Amino acid sequence: MRKVIILLAALAVVGSAHGVTLVDRIVAVVNKDVVTYSELNEAVGMAERQLRRQGTPAPERPVLERQMLERLILDKAQLQLARETGIRIDELQLDRAVERIAQSNNMTLADFRKALESDGVVFDAWRSDVRSQMIMARLREREVENKVQVSDTEVDLFLEQAKNRPDERSEYNLAHILVRVPEGASPERIREARSRAEQAAAEVKGGSPFARVAAAYSDAPDALQGGALGWRSHQRLPEIFADALAKMNPGEITPPLRSPAGFHIVQLIDRRGAGAEAPVLQTRLRHILIRTNEAVSEAEARRKLLDLRERIVTGGADFAELARANSDDGTAARGGELDWIYPGDTVPEFERAYQELKVGEISQPVRTPFGYHLIQVLERRSSDLSPERKRLQARQALRDRKADEAYQEWLRQLRDQTYVELRLEER
Repeated sequence: MRKVIILLAALAVVGSAHGVTLVDRIVAVVNKDVVTYSELNEAVGMAERQLRRQGTPAPERPVLERQMLERLILDKAQLQLARETGIRIDELQLDRAVERIAQSNNMTLADFRKALESDGVVFDAWRSDVRSQMIMARLREREVENKVQVSDTEVDLFLEQAKNRPDERSEYNLAHILVRVPEGASPERIREARSRAEQAAAEVKGGSPFARVAAAYSDAPDALQGGALGWRSHQRLPEIFADALAKMNPGEITPPLRSPAGFHIVQLIDRRGAGAEAPVLQTRLRHILIRTNEAVSEAEARRKLLDLRERIVTGGADFAELARANSDDGTAARGGELDWIYPGDTVPEFERAYQELKVGEISQPVRTPFGYHLIQVLERRSSDLSPERKRLQARQALRDRKADEAYQEWLRQLRDQTYVELRLEER
C-alpha cells in the first residue's frame, strides 16, 4: 500500500525550470485510490453552484469541503467495487443518457452543452460524472434492490392496516438530515453523532434554513438538494418517520431519530391526502416503437416516425396497420395497442407524453430508454383499483421502503469496510 501511495504522491508534482512546483496534493487515500485537492475543489465548486441555483446559502468553505470530501470517498468506494465486479457503462449507453438529460431540459445536446459551460461546468467532466452516477445506480440495483424480498404475509398486513387506518393514505413532502453512525461504533462515537444531530436541529430551530443545515451536516446522498425527499406515501416511510410525522404540522422538525444507519432529523414541508380512496384515471393507447442501435441512428428513428405520423395525420393512413408493419415492440401484432394502463405503469418519459395528449391526438416522436415512439391516446376512464392492483401497489410500496432502508445500511457498511486515510488538514 505504501509504495502505491508514494507513487501517486510523486505524480502530484511536476518539474519546472526553477525546480519542482506543487500542482496538486492528496487529501484522502481510499483503498488503492486517492482523492486529490483539485477533485475536491471542483466538487466544492459544483456544490456551491448547485446551492446558489436553489437559492440555498452555502455553508462555510471548510464545512462544505469536509462534506464533499466524504461524498467523494463514498463515491470512490462504490466505483471501485463496481469496477472490481465488472459493472461497465459503454459509450453508446452514456451517449443516450446524456441525450435524454438534454431532452428532459427541452434542449438540443449542443444547446445543453453551451448552458453547462456558461455555468462554469466543463462538459467532459460532467459527462464523466453522469457515467459514474449510472454505474453507482447499477451497483445499488444489484447489491441492494434486487435482494429485497416482500412476502405475501407482509402485503396482507399492509393492506389490512391501510383499511383500518385511513390516515395511512396520507402523503408527506419531506426533507431530512442523516448523521451516519459506523457499525459497531463505541458509545463515545454514538454520543458524538447524537450531539452533531442535536446541533443541526438546534440550528434549524434557531432560524437557519433547513436546506443550508442539510448541506452542512447531512451524510445522505440528497444533502445538496437540501435533504429533499419529495412526496412520500405514509406506507413508504420507515416506521420511525411515520410515527413522528403523524403528530406534526407543516414546517416542524422531529428531534433526532435513531435508526441502524444513524440519527435522522425530518422536516415536514406539507401533507396531503387521507380519507377515501379516489378513482384512478386509466388510459388506453397504442404506439409505434422504433428501436435505435448500431444500424438505426437516433436521427433515422425520428425521421421514420415523423414520416409515419405525416402519413397518418394528412394522408389518412391507418395507425394500426402502420404499427403492424413498422413497430419494433411486442404489441405490433395488435396494431400497437396496450391494455388499459395506470399511472406508473410505463417509464416516466412515455407517461409524461401520453398524459399531455387529447383523445385521438398523435404525439411527436417521444424518446425513452427503449427507442422512439409515436403515441395515440384512444380512450380514458376513471376506475377504482382492482384487488390485484392494490396488492401490486402494496408490494411495490413495501419494496421501496425496504430498499431505502437497506441502501442506507449498505452504504454505512461499505464506508466502514473501506480503508480511508484523511489528509485534508495537511497543508
